[in-house]
Formats: sequence, C-alpha cells, structure tokens
Amino acid sequence: MGSIEGPHKVFSQVNDFLVGMGKPPMFDVKLVGLSKEIQTYENLFTVSPQLTIQDVGYTDLILIPAIKGDYKTSVEMNYAFVPWIAKKYKAGAEVASLCLGAFLLAATGLLKGRKCATHWIAANDFKRMFPDVNLVAEKIITDENGIYCSGGAYSFLNLILYLVEKFAGRSMAVLCAKVFEIEIERGSQSPFIIFNGQKEHEDESIKKAQVFIENNFQKKITVDELASMLALSRRNLERRFKKATANTTVEYIQRVKVEAAKMSLESSRENVNEVMYKVGYTDSKAFRTTFKKITGLSPLQYRSKYNKDIAVGALSS
Repeated sequence: MGSIEGPHKVFSQVNDFLVGMGKPPMFDVKLVGLSKEIQTYENLFTVSPQLTIQDVGYTDLILIPAIKGDYKTSVEMNYAFVPWIAKKYKAGAEVASLCLGAFLLAATGLLKGRKCATHWIAANDFKRMFPDVNLVAEKIITDENGIYCSGGAYSFLNLILYLVEKFAGRSMAVLCAKVFEIEIERGSQSPFIIFNGQKEHEDESIKKAQVFIENNFQKKITVDELASMLALSRRNLERRFKKATANTTVEYIQRVKVEAAKMSLESSRENVNEVMYKVGYTDSKAFRTTFKKITGLSPLQYRSKYNKDIAVGALSS
C-alpha cells in the first residue's frame, strides 16, 4: 500500500506547489489495474483502480508498486501486466519499479543485462529467478535507459524524488524533500542490510563450509583451510562456493565477520579496535576498508549512527 500511496502523495504535492505558483500541474496520476474491481488488503485498505490497462493510451511513466507474498506466485498473478509494460516501454514510456516491484519488471525481460535494485532481503531469491539481471543489492536507485529501480521498503521515496527532479526540476525535488522530510540523494541501502548467509542450495559441502565460517568468525580463516577440511581442491571449492552462494569464499568470510562487527557496534560499548580484534582482524586498515565496502559507512560512523546507547544519549541531550 505504501508504494501506491507514497508516490501519489508526492506527485500530487508537486502539482499543488506548481498551481500555487501560477503554473500548470506536472503530473496526471492514475491508478491502473487489470480490472476496475476494488481490492481489499488485510481487511484494512481498499484500492480502486481508475483505469484498466486497455484504457491507457500513451503515457510518459509507469510505476510498478511492490508485490506481496511469494515472489513467483505474485508475478504469475500479475503476469498480464508484463507484455503491457514491455509494449509501453517500447512506445516511449519510462518504467520504474519500487522495492519488490522489481520482480514484475524483471519478468518483462527489460532488465536483462541491466542493473537493478530491490529490497536487500529478497536479493537471493531475485538472483535465482533472474540470473541474467545485474542486481546491485546495495543501491537505492538505478537508472538505465529510462528504466529505474529502487531499494527496499520506504527508500522508494528516494526514487520518487529522483523522478520529481527529472520531470519538475531540482528546486522542486528539494522542496519535496523538505516537506516530506526525506533525506535527498541517499544512494545506498548497505547500512541496512542484514547478512543471514545464503543456504538455499543443495551443496552440502558448501553448507558445511558456511557453518564453519559462521562458527569461527573470530579466527583467521583461509580458503586453503576450508578446501582441506572438505577434501576439495581450492579451485573446486571456489567454483562451487560462488555457484551456491553468489559470493566468493573470501567475500563470504568478510561478510560474516562484518555482520558480527555490526552487531557489536550496535549493542556494546566496545571501541572499534576491540570489535576489530573480536571478529578476527588484526589490520585496522583492512578492517575499515572491508567494513566500509560492505556497509557504506566506516565502523565509527556505523557505531555513531546505530549504537543504542549513543542514540539514547543523543535523544536525551
């Protein structure tokens, strides 16, 4: 519901601002469905499409809201939109998916070989369903040839501001950011990603390696050590690990260590060096570089932003 209501509010506000300035409105916002039947969600909200896909002539922009439930089932339920979206894009419309709407957009084939963002929590499922799409799970906004995607949850508002700037200008985007209190130009959802490992595969040897890494992140773990433990060649381990998890072995080790570091930085009073040693790093430069690569923030910035004691102190000061 949020990804339907949110864009409508922002685009409508842009129109109100323009009319207040003595200018014509910029957006003609319509909710388009497969039928005009009113839909009820969770016994709380109703959605009433104004048009069906057969009613729409030329349009400049199509927004695909987030889908809900099982991704594959949701795509199948809404599959009639797929050829319509592709046809409108080829006729000149730009297309933007919001959060999990990327699954429906990817089903059109328009994202093949292109970059795409979606909610980080769905990254593994998205990669399995659409291996020919270049998923950049850390991004909040992607923009390629009139096709846009946004990151997870309410970060779609950053894409809406991006579109407001494109169609109505920078000053209008800044005004909307201030009125709706949206942090403008936020480009990464990396600080919000929770790494839970990728074990939805059938390679039992790789699962053993993953469990070993997760149980021994405090130690220095090498690829050769894992290969020896599993009686595999290093090359075979690397190949199978990448295929099963979409990460190299070293990347997986780094992500597990950084996830443990994030938890410590969020909940403990330990300083950055103490956390670094706790997760098995001895080189402060390497730790900080890896941490920032994965989260988009330095360890100190992350601690300042997400540590509960620091946050409470800031609120009480």
